[in-house]
Amino acid sequence: METITHGGRTTAYERAGDDREGARVLYVHGSGANRDIWRAQLDDSVRPAVALDLSGHGDSDDTDADPGYEALSAYADDVLAVADATDPEIVVGNSLGGAICQHLALERDTSPAGLVLAGTGAKLTVMDDLRAWLDEDFDRAVEFLHAENRLFHDTDHPAVESSKATMRETGQAVTRRDFETCHRFDIRGQLSEINAPTLAVCGEHDGLTPPRYHEYLAENVPNASVAMLADAAHLAMIERATAFDDAIEEFVREIENDTHRS
Repeated sequence: METITHGGRTTAYERAGDDREGARVLYVHGSGANRDIWRAQLDDSVRPAVALDLSGHGDSDDTDADPGYEALSAYADDVLAVADATDPEIVVGNSLGGAICQHLALERDTSPAGLVLAGTGAKLTVMDDLRAWLDEDFDRAVEFLHAENRLFHDTDHPAVESSKATMRETGQAVTRRDFETCHRFDIRGQLSEINAPTLAVCGEHDGLTPPRYHEYLAENVPNASVAMLADAAHLAMIERATAFDDAIEEFVREIENDTHRS
């Protein structure tokens, strides 16, 4: 683990595969999670990889930002700080992480060679019952999110219990802030302004950000495509790690080939 200090707080990140060839990929987790959701990508990717803990998650200091745009902006600062330290060419975001990546592409001075939006959307409305449980009955919210075809398609997957433990460790306040920030996120009218080549990746059984969200991204971002992964839900990078990595690898190779041709 490495850290970088910015804006009065310290952000933790993990770097892997510096001896690997090709474009470095920076991975951004979603609500209530931490960098460990990218363990397969850190350990097994053919490319150099970096994953961070957003403020208040994992080993990173928290921020006092309010839910919504202020928290989204603070999380974007975390990503930019790590990006400045590690110089990635491709940025991958899951769920809330995808919202952060879209925010970076639209509102910050960043120009990644490619953008991967996984289990996310241009609008991330959270159902009222879940918002209420996150506020009043956190255990019920955690169990709801880990039911079939939400975070995981297969509720017997060995990562389910560790995912629940991570969300509880992140805690109610931060997880609630994450989901409320998602709920207020809506950049549907700005998608045409995203200039980076974009891949939308979705587990076919994702009930939190379903396939139609990703099809919408592919239809409305100028240079975008979509990849649907079978037998996976919201955390396809865990359930179908090889297929997820293959989709990203194909996308990045196409970008590299286009660069060489030009």
